[in-house]
Amino acid sequence: MPRNLQFIFNPSELGAGTRGASLGPEAIRAAARSKGSTLFADYPVQIVDQYNDLLDHKSPFVFAKNIDGLRSVFDSLEEKMQNCFTHKALPLLISGDHSAAAGTLAALHKLYGQKRIGVIWIDAHADIHSPYTTPSGNIHGMPIAAALGLDHLHLAKNMPDSATVGHWNDLKCRAILPQDLVYIGVRDTEVEEELLMTELQLKNYTVAELRHKGLSVCLAEMSSQLKACDIIYVSFDVDSIDPVETSFGTGTPVADGLHFVEANEILTYFSKDPRLCALEIVEVNPCLDDEKNKMAERTLDLIENIITQLS
Repeated sequence: MPRNLQFIFNPSELGAGTRGASLGPEAIRAAARSKGSTLFADYPVQIVDQYNDLLDHKSPFVFAKNIDGLRSVFDSLEEKMQNCFTHKALPLLISGDHSAAAGTLAALHKLYGQKRIGVIWIDAHADIHSPYTTPSGNIHGMPIAAALGLDHLHLAKNMPDSATVGHWNDLKCRAILPQDLVYIGVRDTEVEEELLMTELQLKNYTVAELRHKGLSVCLAEMSSQLKACDIIYVSFDVDSIDPVETSFGTGTPVADGLHFVEANEILTYFSKDPRLCALEIVEVNPCLDDEKNKMAERTLDLIENIITQLS
C-alpha cells in the first residue's frame, strides 16, 4: 500500500437543496464492489454521524437551512479527523454535500494549530455566500465564507434572525487566508460572489484559461501561489466536470466543465505533494444519476488514481 490512509464517509446532506447526496459515499462503495475492488477493505473507513432526519421537517432557518444540525455533524467529523491525525493517516473524505468542507477546514485548523492551510477548490461554484447574501439558504453554497470567517455585511440582502446568526457565528472560523485559496473551474456564480472574488483577489482558473495556457503551466502557478502554505487541502466537487463526460448525478450540474482527464491530472498532481493533509470529494448523488451509477463509478476511478500517486 502507498501512504498511510483512512477513508472518512460523511453522509450529511443538510446543506443541499436537492436530496440524495447522502447516498454518494455508499454509491461509490457499491461501485467498488461491483468492480471487484477491495479498496474499502484495504483501508479503514470511518463514518461521520449524520443528522439527516432534520430534513423531514421544515427548517426554521430560512437563510441557513438545517444549520442547527451541522454543529453536531462537524463535531463528529472532527473526532474522525482527530483519529486520522493520531494515527498519522491521510484522511480521504467522501462527503455528501459541499457544506462538509467547512467542517473539514475547521477541524484541520484546530488540529494543525498555526500552520497555514492552502486550499485547492475544484468546483463549478464559488461557495462563498453567507446567510446575509445567499439566494437559496442552502449551506453548501457557504463553506468558503465560513472558512474565511466572513459575513459580507456590505453586500447583505437578507436579514437572518438572531438564532441563525448565532449558529453561523459558531460555524465560522478563520481557517484560511484569501491568498491561500485557489479556485479551479468555477463558472456558475451570483453577483455577490463575483464581487467578493474581485474584492478578495481570489484566483479562479477557468476551464478556458486551463486549456489556453496549458494545464501543466497552470498547476505550476498554483503551486507557486501556495508555496508559503505548510499544508494543502484539496476539495473536489464532481460538478466541476462537464456532466456530459460523467453523468448528471450531482445536485447542481453545470455545462462546459473540466474534461475527466483534466480533473484526473489535477487531482493526481496534488496527490503527489507531501504537504497534502486531506482530500475531499463531494456531491455524488445517485438519485439524480441519469446513467445508473456512472457518476460514482467515474469518481471511484479518480479515487483509485489518487491513491496510486500519494507520496
